[in-house]
Amino acid sequence: MLQNNIAKKNDNQLVEFSANGEKVKLSPAIVRNYLVNGNGQITDQEVVYFINLCKSQGLNPFIKDCYLIKYGSTTPAQMVVSKDVFLKRAERNSEFDGLDAGIIVINNESGELAYRKGAFYLKDREEVVGGWADVFRKNVSHPTHIEVSFEEYAGRTKDGKLNSQWSTKAATMIRKVAITQALRETFPNDFQQMYSEEEMNVDMKLDETPTQQPTNIVEQAPVQPQTYSQPEEPQELQPEGVSLV
Repeated sequence: MLQNNIAKKNDNQLVEFSANGEKVKLSPAIVRNYLVNGNGQITDQEVVYFINLCKSQGLNPFIKDCYLIKYGSTTPAQMVVSKDVFLKRAERNSEFDGLDAGIIVINNESGELAYRKGAFYLKDREEVVGGWADVFRKNVSHPTHIEVSFEEYAGRTKDGKLNSQWSTKAATMIRKVAITQALRETFPNDFQQMYSEEEMNVDMKLDETPTQQPTNIVEQAPVQPQTYSQPEEPQELQPEGVSLV
């Protein structure tokens, strides 16, 4: 009974941090009950890692800055960041000086390889084989240039077929992979340990509607990475609703 009570208290301990000027409160219980996508059972280690990723990078999962995704019990959880976060964070960096990005296609008849801006190609005549991106930084004389192979990143099902996202939006998906990789290499401090859904082979349409925040949460002392400490003093009930103020 005592161990169960301690575990319950640890599960409700809150970590508080700021994300884009708003206060965010997370606990293992909040993550498990409100912020997990998929049907898998996440582990304590995955919960702790997700909370500390949000805290260290200032991500607000309630407005879908990031997602915790798990299917089944044997595969590890995937933690992906919204595509909008990459672009918004880049724009806030004073050294960011724009980007160019596109796709690499091969002509099915001539075999000619072409680099193209954007994501337009003729599906009946051309095949997407890669993506590219240039990210410009004001204090560097040349852009960060990234090229990525379609075959290396294309998401596939267990039988080897392209999943629904990659089979219908091949050009858009591989272009996004190139952009996020180029941004991460150009500004490593801004994007450390941040990966987009396109890079992580997530075959699901992520709901970007803000999550309804939980109510009647017991507020306790923030947890430290990898450990949860029992509060020394009895804690008062948090006013109804976890607020972002």
